[in-house]
Amino acid sequence: MATKVVDLRSDTVTKPSEAMRAAMAAADVDDDVLGADPTACRFEAEMARIMGKEAALFVPSGTMANLISVLAHCDARGSEVILGHDSHIHVYEHGGISTLGGVHPRTVPNNPDGTMDVDRIVAAIRSTDGALYYPTTRLICLENTHGNSGGKCLTVEYTDKVGEVAKAHGLKLHIDGARIFNASVALGVPVDRLVRAADSVSVCINLLGTTLKC
Repeated sequence: MATKVVDLRSDTVTKPSEAMRAAMAAADVDDDVLGADPTACRFEAEMARIMGKEAALFVPSGTMANLISVLAHCDARGSEVILGHDSHIHVYEHGGISTLGGVHPRTVPNNPDGTMDVDRIVAAIRSTDGALYYPTTRLICLENTHGNSGGKCLTVEYTDKVGEVAKAHGLKLHIDGARIFNASVALGVPVDRLVRAADSVSVCINLLGTTLKC
């Protein structure tokens, strides 16, 4: 007879163990705003190393991590981001990129495997000839794993190809990597390789209740 129930409603349905609570209670802490919290600093440095990025920033939620990333790349109002029509940033994050950042979303249909057709991404990039009339394309966003496609993994080959498109057009690439470690395990690919083409990536460690932007 089963004595333990695994709650699969969401990857956010997690609770810390007693050992985790004890570690949190005993953690060496200070003022993180002033950059003096040694635990936060070590955590950010370690996550940046794992992801192969210059630095990481510890923030309260995945929504905030994605918002910060989009706004960092789209620092002028009237910027436009290309993203999947069924992506988390577009569907679930309360329109924050437009509400708070004045960033216009331009959606491309997500395929059943979570990808967007590369030729459709290219077609969605605004021509600079229309700068007087249209938003300016500055960013492409991917999601790995893709939640609304049943947690499908985006391959290195696909991500690299989208990264090449971004570079060729002077754009940035952000990966919503809420479940990027799941993709790493499923594909048998180191996580830093999965995000090498990205200029930024958000990462959720829900068992620890933490989110980082790298």
